[in-house]
Amino acid sequence: MVMGTTGLRRSMVKIASAAMALAVLAACAHPVIEDMAARRMDMARAAHQDSLVLDGHADIVLPSTSLSYQGPDGRSKVAPDKLAAGGVGAVVMSVAVGPGPRTPEGDAAGRAEADEKLAAIRALDAAHELLAIATTPEEVRAIRARGQTAVILGFQNARSLESDVAALDTFHAAGVRVFGLNHIGHNDFSDSSRPVYDGDTKTYEVEAEHGGLSALGVQAIERINALGGIVDVSQMSKDATLQAIALSTSPVIASHSNARALSDVSRNLSDEEIDRIGETGGVIHVAAFGAYLVDLSDPDLLARIRAVRRGAGLPETYSYPYELYWELDDPAAKTAFLTAMRDVIGRGSVDRMMDHIDYIVARIGVDHVGIGTDFNHGGGVEGFNEADEAFNVTLALVDRGYSAAEIEKIWGGNFLRVFQSVSAAAAD
Repeated sequence: MVMGTTGLRRSMVKIASAAMALAVLAACAHPVIEDMAARRMDMARAAHQDSLVLDGHADIVLPSTSLSYQGPDGRSKVAPDKLAAGGVGAVVMSVAVGPGPRTPEGDAAGRAEADEKLAAIRALDAAHELLAIATTPEEVRAIRARGQTAVILGFQNARSLESDVAALDTFHAAGVRVFGLNHIGHNDFSDSSRPVYDGDTKTYEVEAEHGGLSALGVQAIERINALGGIVDVSQMSKDATLQAIALSTSPVIASHSNARALSDVSRNLSDEEIDRIGETGGVIHVAAFGAYLVDLSDPDLLARIRAVRRGAGLPETYSYPYELYWELDDPAAKTAFLTAMRDVIGRGSVDRMMDHIDYIVARIGVDHVGIGTDFNHGGGVEGFNEADEAFNVTLALVDRGYSAAEIEKIWGGNFLRVFQSVSAAAAD
């Protein structure tokens, strides 16, 4: 069909108009983009300022703590000045102990480590005006209102209880308010999501020793509830987690756990665990830990991970990609393995953390999500490697479409709600 003169004229006018519009848009685009970026930053700054920015899990640094776990400056990733610089209003500092021999002497060594960490955090508190230890939700709010960072004491690995449930009272009297029964390896109270490896026999312990909680574990959950402590299910086996949720009379938290559907490592939470935590009012704190954020659904990636492990002389079976690097005696071999694995799986990112937050929010709602870094014990991703970079998380939440009220819940509001609930239940 041949276009008539009128039609041709109209088309030329449309083309000219479009060209003019594009020219105007091009001229205006830069200011528009700048304005959008400024509004985004303003929104994030306001949300960060108005929130209680709370880290649900960080480790206490001792002189023996590996420098590889600490910041590039060789200091704690949650040093008081870094917390202040990041606007972090509260942090759960964990009196955590690692695995050890299941003997009276081994348990006593675990208790000695826990006592050393308690002394270290109290000394840090005494030496810095920027910090103050809090034992109640009201104290957390009051400390933050004074411009300080509230330190809430946590506990991880019932090995340090030396098979005595009454020892929970001692830790509670020392100020501990968050109680996790597990780390690597089963103990007398509960099965771990990460059975320990015996370097002498080159084998893992059985997958489940107690079928979840032992009789001591049941008593421990009941005692934590009675004391007004928060039950922390991070690092528990799936059976132990579900049993603890069912047994606890108050909501539980996972202080540093991600979604197993997105990153299939054993210490992440299954959909069933996520759903039950949400149904019972609990909170899952997404961890800034690259090896717990990596997408393992790619068969090529899995093959490369296995190749790195084989090359280091480690078994291909693992609960997370870096597992058993500590079994390498040669420091050079250890460094080579860690470097090679980092090259394969990456450092992780704030954006990947958002994927896990989005997933959990979609399943159980924004009232049941928080953030727990695991700083000083492997935590740290691109953009959020230390406490002073906390604002990057708020900015990412804004970019994902979360409102200021939702960001306040994710950062600290949800944790405080659980803290208030367990405290009230114990007082009744």
